[in-house]
Amino acid sequence: MDAREKLWFEYKNNGSEEAREKLIEEYAYLAKYAVDRLNLSPSGALGYEDLIGHAIVGLIDAIEKYDPSRSVKFETYALSRIRGEVIDVIRALDWAPRSLRRQEAELRRAYAYLETVLGRSATDQEVADYLNITVSELEKLLANVSQCALLSLDEIIASGGDVLHSADGYSDSGDPEAMIERSEQVQLLAQAIEELPERERTVISLYYYDKLTQKEIAAVLGVTESRVCQMHTKAVLRLAAKLTRMPLSLYAAA
Repeated sequence: MDAREKLWFEYKNNGSEEAREKLIEEYAYLAKYAVDRLNLSPSGALGYEDLIGHAIVGLIDAIEKYDPSRSVKFETYALSRIRGEVIDVIRALDWAPRSLRRQEAELRRAYAYLETVLGRSATDQEVADYLNITVSELEKLLANVSQCALLSLDEIIASGGDVLHSADGYSDSGDPEAMIERSEQVQLLAQAIEELPERERTVISLYYYDKLTQKEIAAVLGVTESRVCQMHTKAVLRLAAKLTRMPLSLYAAA
């Protein structure tokens, strides 16, 4: 039994507050890691240290709810909880300006409509034409909503747990119906990822599965970090659109 296993044993079996505090210290790095990966620009109402503080709250919640007897790494379970806590706080503070939300919604509708009609991934030119803007203007729009879109995907995959890591099998609910629904969500997301353009699929895989930062992904792909951010944003919008498809008649009314 290593040092961390002893701490888990002391806390979970004997209720040791000292062990609990040491576990928080041992895993505190996960809070910073989770916040840094969200790649958010702190606002006046929510600075970097505030984000870290809320991430620590998520970490503590994860420590309290984690069951060491389950065959799931604590780090995997905790990162989902931490990210979810930070996202909940950001949403409560209405972090994303309404103008960004509107722009993201317009982009999401554009990708959803075009890919439903075309039966494939829409090109930048097709999206730009649909929005009646230039490709250059589309790129600027994608840059504007990049953090908003990032938050949206994390809302999709972190609400109730991390869908992308659901293969680890950790769930708070033993409800068979909920588990079936969860399995269907996993399959839908996996299918949606497979349908992404190759470069965007690679970015999603490297970011969410391999845990690379956007800077590291840029080095792997030999492109700029801003280009990775743009590809990530487009992938997020496509995934969100695929998972929330509306009847075509609703797009005309939107």
